[in-house]
This record gives sequence, C-alpha cells and structure tokens, in this order.
Amino acid sequence: MWRYFVGALGALSLALAGMFFFRGLAAPEAAPLPPAPIPVAAPSGTPSATPLPRAVPQATEKTLEEKRFDRYDRDHDEIVTREEYLRNRRRSYARLDTNGDGRLSFEEWAITTTTRYADADADGNGTLNRTEFEDTRTRPARPRSKPTPACRCDDD
Repeated sequence: MWRYFVGALGALSLALAGMFFFRGLAAPEAAPLPPAPIPVAAPSGTPSATPLPRAVPQATEKTLEEKRFDRYDRDHDEIVTREEYLRNRRRSYARLDTNGDGRLSFEEWAITTTTRYADADADGNGTLNRTEFEDTRTRPARPRSKPTPACRCDDD
C-alpha cells in the first residue's frame, strides 16, 4: 500500500515542479513605458526647442522641379530666358569649336576620335595597320581585378 502512496506523492511533486517550471518560462508581462519627459522651459534669450516631426519629410516632385528651375534661372528674376536655357549647350559648343569661327566642322565635332586616330598612326602615313589599330581599342575605365587562383594545397 505504501507503494501507491509514494507513487501518488511522486506524481503530485512532478506536477507541482512542472507547474513552477512552466510558469517561470512564460513570457514576462510587458514592462510599462516610463513617463514622457517634462518639457523644460528654455532660458531667456535662447530659442525654445521645437518638437521633432513624427515622420521624415519627403522631397516632392514640385520641390525637385523648383530646384531645376533655379539652376537655369541664373539672374534669379523668376523667368528663364532662351539664353539661360541654352547656356550649357553654348558652353559645350564653344569647347568643341576649336578654331572659334562659330561653325562646327566634322573634325571639330569628332575631335576625340580624330585625336585617337592621329595618335595611333605611328608612322604618319594616314593609314592604320593591325599593330597601330590595336592602340585605338577602348580601354576600361579601371582595370579589372584578376580572379584569385584556387587554393592548391598539397595534402602531404
């Protein structure tokens, strides 16, 4: 009979231990947040602190267009004239017009290609052979990194 009593006592102790164990592993209740700080009045003579906005302000399309307009309006009179609008194009054209005659010849327009051809023509005969033609190849802006060889470790 004592075996039944010890078995019941063991089952009861296991149940109590399990209850305490699972109660300890349960997620703790969320701790309450501390109260918001009390705003302090700014000392006299200093501007008061403005509260931060709740969301990050986003640039609107209108704002971007206003910036673009301001870049073109060089004299800031709120009017973009034809001269102001074409100013960047005129500067680019003036850089290409190397002889300054106000007219752009084909050679002036293709100055980069013409210069590359002249530099590649080593013997100056006006034609490129295979070796000279290799010099006209466009080079990448930055050298490509060489792939690292696979590790070939000797298992000795």
